[in-house]
Amino acid sequence: MLAEMPVAEVSLNELSRRVDLAKSNVLRYFDSREAVLLELLDDFMGRWLEEVAGECSSGIDTHASVDVRANQLVEIFSRSLAGRVALCDLFGAQGGVLEHNVSVETVKRHKRASLARLASMSELVKVYLPELGDDAQWFCLMSLLSAGALSTYAPPPPSLLAAYAEEPSLGVLHMELQDALRFAFRSTLLGVLPRY
Repeated sequence: MLAEMPVAEVSLNELSRRVDLAKSNVLRYFDSREAVLLELLDDFMGRWLEEVAGECSSGIDTHASVDVRANQLVEIFSRSLAGRVALCDLFGAQGGVLEHNVSVETVKRHKRASLARLASMSELVKVYLPELGDDAQWFCLMSLLSAGALSTYAPPPPSLLAAYAEEPSLGVLHMELQDALRFAFRSTLLGVLPRY
């Protein structure tokens, strides 16, 4: 469903229909549709971290200068997340939508899982950019929040693309998701990397 529609359009009724269960049966295991989506967010994040760790291992030269390693990391993260729009959409919906309409226990379980995933991502980043130190966590958090925010603009709706085609000057700041992520991640890294 997330490949077919934005997070906001995913309904519990449609989810129940697609898994061939009564809505009441789905609600036996989850508080709400938001609880289902929070569970998916954690699952998608775990899978992404496993995959991106492999990409970093083969794509980052640990003997290169800090600038080269930072650029290699930015390329891997931006390419990888741009290919996972559903994950980015879930990040974008997390604070404003997904953490509402759920029980305190669900939120606590989600926050524990999120903090563990953020710690794993931070440790991964520190393997390749130890210069970041504790700021690796801030880089990771800001990168995930940026991915969530930027994914809401990609792909642009047909009406916006038509407006850009008719009046190209309107699309002067339009970027593909991977390019926007690259710019955001690089800007964030420049802000947290120590300068020697």
